Amino acid sequence: MRNLDCIVLGVGGVGAAALYSLARRGVRALGIDRFAPGHDQGSSHGETRIIRQAYFEHPDYVPLLKRAYELWSELETRRGESLYRETGLLQVGPPAGVIVPGVLKSARLHSLEVEELAPGVAERRFPGFRIPGDLRVVFEPQAGYLRVEECVRAHAAEAVQLGAELLSGEAVEGWRADGNGFEVRTKSGLYRAASLIVTAGAWAPELLRDLGVRFEVRRKAAFWHRTSQDYRSAPCFFFELPEGLFYGFPELEGSGLKAAKHTGGDVVVDPLKVDRAERPQDLADLRSFLSKHLSGVSSERLRHSVCMYTMTPDEHFVVDLHPSHSRLAFAAGLSGHGFKFTSVLGEVLSELAIDGRTKLPIDFLQLARPGLRGQ
Repeated sequence: MRNLDCIVLGVGGVGAAALYSLARRGVRALGIDRFAPGHDQGSSHGETRIIRQAYFEHPDYVPLLKRAYELWSELETRRGESLYRETGLLQVGPPAGVIVPGVLKSARLHSLEVEELAPGVAERRFPGFRIPGDLRVVFEPQAGYLRVEECVRAHAAEAVQLGAELLSGEAVEGWRADGNGFEVRTKSGLYRAASLIVTAGAWAPELLRDLGVRFEVRRKAAFWHRTSQDYRSAPCFFFELPEGLFYGFPELEGSGLKAAKHTGGDVVVDPLKVDRAERPQDLADLRSFLSKHLSGVSSERLRHSVCMYTMTPDEHFVVDLHPSHSRLAFAAGLSGHGFKFTSVLGEVLSELAIDGRTKLPIDFLQLARPGLRGQ
């Protein structure tokens, strides 16, 4: 039986960052995952993820985002590769909606740079977008996208280079706590550690069942479309419309323009059996959105991808120490907007698991908030 300082269960976006943060501290750490880093079977894949600071979901995320930006920059320097591209972010929605008022509130409270644009001005500045006159527009220049698979692989590779161990292709069958730490059981063996970090994504509802959190896993599809004009210099975009929330990215060389519907999604019972085929209903609302709001995007699809959102009832993350085990830290329920935070969540979890506390402001994400557990 192997004895370690810390074991990380799940080496996706957050888990790879946690393993890296542990290794930076000199902690003897092991990461275990049934798939190799950068795989396409969970939540952290699909080429790109938006990163932004003027966070409409809640202003309390902004300090975490500022630290995340610092950590992404540090990782780029260590790896000598580009993981982040600053494109700006165009956000559009009704005056009394969620996105635009939320962006402006976070920007005001945290002195962030955003521009309010009239729809016509935005259309002229960013050719290829169509924005009805009754909607409001904000542009955040210091936003862009992360290269998602490369980010996961970079964290994992740096962790191993710093001395961490990585066990891929190994399914976790369970864990248990005793007076001396934690025992993790896989198909091939047992591993022991003084502390444990659970970052299992869509598998969190099973591995963290004893928390009683009402997680829901949803199937989400994204599509890459051929374009009839040049969107390579376009910003990322996020639209709030009566049909739902839609987002997308500049056209990458040879890939087409990626877009998806953020809201909705079918419930997934077993993450290993999620339907990854293209479904007609996946495209219905997205096709209508593209035809109305992106004039140079063709209906011709180049490819598609399916990932999973693990949702909490309030759509905010859960990041905390286990109430019954003071050396078990976890992050779960990232609710479809968590990847940009993975660098900082890795740091938070390493501090919680090893020190029992973190210097970063996560109180609003902790388990004890109302509505997470029970009926």
